[in-house]
Amino acid sequence: MSDPPERIPYRIGDVVRLRKTHPCGSTDWEVTRTGIDFGLKCLGCGRRVMIPRTKFERAVKQVLKHGDGILRFPGLPGS
Repeated sequence: MSDPPERIPYRIGDVVRLRKTHPCGSTDWEVTRTGIDFGLKCLGCGRRVMIPRTKFERAVKQVLKHGDGILRFPGLPGS
């Protein structure tokens, strides 16, 4: 029996390129949430979506930029 494939540790703030093009024409997304489901923000139009981890991992073509993994809240001091 073979070992399961190694998982890439995705973090909040990562910018990834997905295989399918979004209707706005962009293929680049920012990771806004990680866990069982992934939150993504389209870098073309700003649309936010949630997709299951398994679907996300299959759809990722390339990691363009690694984020720092820190969740920021706009408008709050220190964010």
